[in-house]
Amino acid sequence: MSAADEGALRRGIVDTALDMERLGINQGTSGNVSARLLDGFLITPSGVPARELSVESIVYLPLDVSDSDDVLRTARPSSEWRIHRDLLRARPDMHAVVHTHSTAATALAMHGREIPAVHYMVAAAGGTSIRCAPYALFGTQALSDHALAALQGRRACLLAHHGVVALGADLSRAVWLAHEVEVLARQYLLALQFGAPPVLTDEQMHEVLERFKTYGKRSKDD
Repeated sequence: MSAADEGALRRGIVDTALDMERLGINQGTSGNVSARLLDGFLITPSGVPARELSVESIVYLPLDVSDSDDVLRTARPSSEWRIHRDLLRARPDMHAVVHTHSTAATALAMHGREIPAVHYMVAAAGGTSIRCAPYALFGTQALSDHALAALQGRRACLLAHHGVVALGADLSRAVWLAHEVEVLARQYLLALQFGAPPVLTDEQMHEVLERFKTYGKRSKDD
């Protein structure tokens, strides 16, 4: 990857953080963004609002970074760097991670509730539900472990009393999914006002998941 390519990826992370604020799924210094870069990843710094980010402020970390590494003291990456590191290591098919504190999804997470198959778009997260990971203190390995488990076979999950994590093949897909989770959470909360809504069966959801494998893709003859 050239210096120009790295610069474009840094700019993409800044733009993604700004998009998250524009979409209303993040505010202030909450949330964070990362993208894979060769044998490491780029991640937003700790405690910097989206509007104050610059390409120079984005932090590079190796994928084998550990708590004792000096780079963590000098570069000050997001406190949730463990989640980003662990997910990018475990999911070579995914190249971007976003974490938000979006309102409706976090409201459900405060109750430890998953988003069941109340809408077929739940399948966009890769399964028949959007799971909620158990609570753990922010910035800890325990939280990363919970997120990793909740994201087995999935591309998005809720974090109890915390927020949302979404993965993508690139930054645009990751932020799209994070926003879609928020839309689904709002729809679910509205539906709950009329009582527990009916859910699609596993068979129906598996049909959707199969359809999503080719949805929007052109055939070789196109």
